[in-house]
Amino acid sequence: MGRKSYKCDIPFRVIRVYEERGRTFALLYGEDIRLIADAPIEDLIVLDTRMKNELLAPFRELEEQSLYLFRQDYQAVLEKQEYETSLGYNTDFQLFQIPGRVLHVDGDPNYLKKCLAMYRKIGVPVSGFYCDEKNMPDQVPQWVDEFRPDILVITGHDAYSQQKGKKSDINSYRHSKDFVLTVNKIRNKYPNLDQLIIFAGACQSHFESLIAAGANFASSPARVNIHALDPVYIVSKLSYTPFTERVHVWEILRNTITGEKGVGGIETKGVLRMGMPYHPKFD
Repeated sequence: MGRKSYKCDIPFRVIRVYEERGRTFALLYGEDIRLIADAPIEDLIVLDTRMKNELLAPFRELEEQSLYLFRQDYQAVLEKQEYETSLGYNTDFQLFQIPGRVLHVDGDPNYLKKCLAMYRKIGVPVSGFYCDEKNMPDQVPQWVDEFRPDILVITGHDAYSQQKGKKSDINSYRHSKDFVLTVNKIRNKYPNLDQLIIFAGACQSHFESLIAAGANFASSPARVNIHALDPVYIVSKLSYTPFTERVHVWEILRNTITGEKGVGGIETKGVLRMGMPYHPKFD
């Protein structure tokens, strides 16, 4: 679906229809954008396949570009690590690698499926779960204790509402408070920013509160929409960066689709470890 009042700028899925003040509204989730919105039913229009493909085409191109940049970075890291692990000597030993393990918790089951497919395409070990944003503060800490990931992603849908207040007021956001409370609970138990790396947030989320709560990376500094796969590209870069190196913020943001307006963060250590001799268990 598209919103006529916004010139059908973003393709949406209708999640449910409800009545309010004598009018019929639809709750909408973005197809590729982590945005949640409400719209009067009369403002919606069904997008045919051609229109939908035209709207999504720029995002598909950016997805391929981000994946290309990631693979370039990965190859450079692999070559550097092979040299350093062998101390510069020629050797017949093959290396094995243990990238960082990711726990991805998503408030949208469709986005979760798309993200898991991309993690596996890149080669990042991941466990993924769907969880409604409001249930995350209670559920996510339990999963962290159970799976002991190196990197945690807490995402789903969010939106700023001008009718609720100023952008500086976290109460003006759909789910930012849920994300912040989740990060706070986890940081109480895992305070070291390099022991457990956290990405938190979705479209238009209250960036500064998420960072203050203890997230390494978060959305959205300029309160813009972020792409469904932006969290994947950020944590995949961290997963494949050696634990002896720090990732500079711009170096990691350049692989994302929405860039520094959509996501930001702090300097963080990688979690990749290399070893030898090679063993097929680590393929």
